[in-house]
Amino acid sequence: MNRILYRPSELAHNKLLLTDYRATHILQVLKPEINAVLRTGEIDGPLSSGKVLKLENQKVLLEITDLETPTRPQLDLLLALPRPKVLKRLLPQISAMGIDHLYITNAERVEKYYFDTHVLSDSFLENALLEGLQQSGDTCLTRVSIVHDLPPFLVQTDFPENRWLLHPDADESLLKIPVMEGRCILAIGPEGGWRANEIEMFEELEFLKLSLFKGVLRSDTACIAAMGLAKAKEELNGSS
Repeated sequence: MNRILYRPSELAHNKLLLTDYRATHILQVLKPEINAVLRTGEIDGPLSSGKVLKLENQKVLLEITDLETPTRPQLDLLLALPRPKVLKRLLPQISAMGIDHLYITNAERVEKYYFDTHVLSDSFLENALLEGLQQSGDTCLTRVSIVHDLPPFLVQTDFPENRWLLHPDADESLLKIPVMEGRCILAIGPEGGWRANEIEMFEELEFLKLSLFKGVLRSDTACIAAMGLAKAKEELNGSS
């Protein structure tokens, strides 16, 4: 846990009293002294510092100061719903990578019963995404939309100008395209890939078909690798 996150409702006169797993982490892992300053942050709010005022049995009292508003990520992810156990592993990593909006969508190769999983419940999604956020040290929580019908969604959605479609047979490589300017959306298909008619829909909407490496990767491996490359390009754009 690289940042202690809290909700605005937990603050009282800039004081944050923790008695849950966050207090346990502070007391047993961080082991700070009184007046030590910890990295804190409001979920979907400012980054902050937390000065330790009290350390008691399963109780930690922090004074929240030094508020700094972060910049939201510029990368969105359109992900064909993988098997629930795979999605469960991916969610914290998607959040830690810094995805602004996650669209979890149906596709022809996605089994319909996947949408019945508890992994798509609001509470599970939030907890998994918060886990990744605490790891990354950010406060911008990934927003999630569940898409049950892909074709109308593609037609009706106003996507950013940079539109990338991951596909192993693409002639152009994600690694070699220029640093992106502005927002971007990355579309990643299911195990077995997008169907030909789905690829045609994306291309009609000016999604650029891109590959990663030679060979075919599992969808979760491809997702993490592609996000890493896309985030590197986002960081380079921000520093230029």
